[in-house]
Amino acid sequence: MDLSLFLDFARQTAWEAGRLTLATFQTSHDTEYKADDSPVTIADRAAEEFIRRRIEATFPDHAILGEEFGGSASASGASHRWIIDPIDGTKSFICGVPIYAVLLALEIEGEAAVGIAHFPALDEMVSAATGLGCSRNGRACRVSQKAPLSRAILAHADTSAFARQGKGEAWDRLRQATYYNAGWCDAYGYALVATGRIEVMLDPIMNIWDCAPLLPILREAGGYFGDWQGNERIDAGEALATNAVLRDEVLRLLAK
Repeated sequence: MDLSLFLDFARQTAWEAGRLTLATFQTSHDTEYKADDSPVTIADRAAEEFIRRRIEATFPDHAILGEEFGGSASASGASHRWIIDPIDGTKSFICGVPIYAVLLALEIEGEAAVGIAHFPALDEMVSAATGLGCSRNGRACRVSQKAPLSRAILAHADTSAFARQGKGEAWDRLRQATYYNAGWCDAYGYALVATGRIEVMLDPIMNIWDCAPLLPILREAGGYFGDWQGNERIDAGEALATNAVLRDEVLRLLAK
């Protein structure tokens, strides 16, 4: 299947949604907090509404799942499903930190096939589709070949979340085995792995809309994205990305 049409559509849609978010980035705005204590802003909702309208107008028979507005009821049983995270890294967004992302993915018959991670404030987009490779701002990119693990860079988000999820010991083992670890990453950490700038990104808790675009991105970049047991998937509730050279060693450390 030629996925070029879907990839081009997703790139343009994510870019335009990103422009909407920039209108209120680094300005004063009200922040609400959802039931899980995660923040949401008017920019999250406006970006998702825009993306949903674009999909509904272009692919009316496709299903949609978004973080802010849930699943579409009109396309149940559809072979194609778009998955939206209008602002991944809302905490970064509300703090004026430019590493937040617009995430957009397309599942076909249950398999994540197209992925976009667009960072509007950085003017950076990492995108991929099955069989079409991975690119950063239009240039092909690959994971690094760096080894050993003692020279690898590890990225993460909130370190306290590892202990809260009962994964503190695994986190400590990996942290101590790597050369350097850097925080405040969210989707940007996975983009850094896909583009060969760091080697490992780890999250103890993730939602499907956080993960969906990252699987095709890392796969097409020659790396690994999936759960902590070595399974490529987007619904595990956790996530790991690494280059191919270090994959097995990282998995062994997490499993001890």
